[in-house]
Amino acid sequence: MTLNYTSLLTIIATLFLLMACGFIARKMNIIDDVASKRLSSLIIKIGQPMMIIAALIKAEFSYDNLKDGLLIVVIGLGLHTVMAALAFGFCAGFKDLDERKITEFSLVFTNAGFIGFPIMEALFGPKGLFLASFYVISFHLFIWSWGIAILARKRTDIKLTVRKIFVNLGSIPCLIGILLYLLVIPFPDFVMPAFIVKFTSYLGDLCTPISVLITGALLATRTPKQIFGSGKIYYFSALKLLVIPAIVCVLAKLIGLPNDTVLFCTVEAALPAAATITMFSELYGLNAGYASQTVGTSSLLSVGTLPLIIMAAEWFVNLW
Repeated sequence: MTLNYTSLLTIIATLFLLMACGFIARKMNIIDDVASKRLSSLIIKIGQPMMIIAALIKAEFSYDNLKDGLLIVVIGLGLHTVMAALAFGFCAGFKDLDERKITEFSLVFTNAGFIGFPIMEALFGPKGLFLASFYVISFHLFIWSWGIAILARKRTDIKLTVRKIFVNLGSIPCLIGILLYLLVIPFPDFVMPAFIVKFTSYLGDLCTPISVLITGALLATRTPKQIFGSGKIYYFSALKLLVIPAIVCVLAKLIGLPNDTVLFCTVEAALPAAATITMFSELYGLNAGYASQTVGTSSLLSVGTLPLIIMAAEWFVNLW
């Protein structure tokens, strides 16, 4: 895979403008609390499943692609394990339980779908989007297991179940997408109907603009001091956007992964916090304001940090 920095910068600039529009829309009361929650529900329950399915069914089938995709699932599980261990250690000093849970969760889980999909496609082309759609499988397996376990600490009302791990709004569309992708094996002449591709693509394409608009709107609910004057947020952002991606890059290179895979893992680790934490925080009565701050601030700062970490990673992997 060859990195396309021009496309990356175009996507980053677009995301920044979308975030600014969301910020302004909130200030003008176009997006209020009710609209934000309903749009979030629309994306989680309809947009995200269709985005995952669309990414898989549009990919050209080959056994090499399938092998690469399944390998990315395994690598994704390993990557999340590493980030979980790092996050657990980095959050040991937090005294406020809610802030520790939110920070640890946000350090582990990146915005691998809503922002990750367009970033990966911009950087690596269609193959990057295809691999990112398989990476999301590991993301959802981990978020509904370790992610829920983080939030359930010292809570009796949050239950971690086997059903939640394997049956959720992420795993089911992943399974549907893979089954549709594999239809070509028993039916070699099968071609996905154009209306199915367009239907899933149209709904999936809602995810990035709406999710980034919501992120901008969430930022508008915080004061400038809360956004830029919090030491905890800078600590979190430095770990999330610079330290953990750098560690991931070095470890991936040291264990002998191919350079393209090292770069893929580094980019996934360098993405801003998953917007899911804001919805979980509202659902489970955690500090939703702090959660929105981790998502919004990391999304804002990633506009500058993402190109830097990618260039540094590309330089590092080519050293030997």
